[in-house]
Amino acid sequence: MTAGVLRRIGLGAAIGSLLTLPVAVEVRVRRARQPLTDAWRTTPIEPRGATRLGVSFRPPQIATLGLELESTFEKLVAYPFQLIRLGAYWNRIEPAPGVFDTHELDWQVETAARAGKDIVLCVGPLKTFGYPEFFAPSHRLPHALPEHTLITSAEYASLLEAASEFATRIVDRYKHHPRIVAWQVEHEAVDPLGMEHSWRLAENFVASEVAAVRRADPSRPIVMNGYLPVSLPVRLMQGFQTRDQGDSVSVAQRLADIVGLDYYPRHALASLGGTTVYLDSSRSPWQSARRRQLFDWARTDQHRLMITEGQAEPWEAVTTPPNPSGHAMYSCLPEHVIGNYNRWMGWSRQAGVTLEAYLFWGAEYWMLRQQSGDPSYLGAFARVLDRA
Repeated sequence: MTAGVLRRIGLGAAIGSLLTLPVAVEVRVRRARQPLTDAWRTTPIEPRGATRLGVSFRPPQIATLGLELESTFEKLVAYPFQLIRLGAYWNRIEPAPGVFDTHELDWQVETAARAGKDIVLCVGPLKTFGYPEFFAPSHRLPHALPEHTLITSAEYASLLEAASEFATRIVDRYKHHPRIVAWQVEHEAVDPLGMEHSWRLAENFVASEVAAVRRADPSRPIVMNGYLPVSLPVRLMQGFQTRDQGDSVSVAQRLADIVGLDYYPRHALASLGGTTVYLDSSRSPWQSARRRQLFDWARTDQHRLMITEGQAEPWEAVTTPPNPSGHAMYSCLPEHVIGNYNRWMGWSRQAGVTLEAYLFWGAEYWMLRQQSGDPSYLGAFARVLDRA
């Protein structure tokens, strides 16, 4: 074995050792089900200042959780928050060729407006928030997108044309509504689609969609969001996967008027029986560099920043968050609904940046919990609204 090989092995071992400590600091092995406590009732609440508070609403998740859409939505918008994010799900609005059925979305928009909410409307088209995050109708995409592929505007021109046409129709339909305050284009636009798929939208594809929305309505700002990796393993993986054009946050900084951040500090990796391995980066010191960079950017030329998804529901090792009676899931306890919000209010105040909005993620889950006899998640949210 040559000296050069030995040196490379030694360097690799040294790098591995350096990475092991930060990762170990973030890893937690816990019982997934935790007893419910009243900690959410006494958790201090940071003032929001001029930041607007709100939620996102996911009809696909409503169906998954077995809730009734209209009554759930009406109960939710009765809470005194300022902003709601709604989605135009392409395959729900255009389920077959020649169909364009917006009655469900029309009802959501009008009901939210009557409740005094401003609306960010995600026009999709391909990626919209809420699992499975990809909502292209089968008649628009008869074959699955190939894995490990960058979906470019040149190679997928017909898909881009159809997507832009759909987004334009949605904007044309709602652009005269006074409660629509912004359009969102795509969801985590150029990032891989979770663990399910490795294809990615190219920046030129997304830029063409953004241009189509701007042409349809040049008067409103465009929001683009991205997943903010706060744990070291996820940050390294995302950086490698998106190294050719940058991640969705970077692309949003180049293309959007408002950059949205999706913040999930605690999530499961794997589960065996009742025990789960988690990544918990809620207090990791090395997550701050990207956050500082974003705050510095936001202070420059009045750039606008918001939290599009602040974790407020569990992220366990299954697709649908569990709903255990008398217990809560470790990845997001009721008090974390407040704690995650508090962090961003504190960080933004220290940085001298006012966030446009903070949207709590998981409202549908809160409604399920309340229906199942646990009002703590909704209670934590209501405390923030009352005291912030």
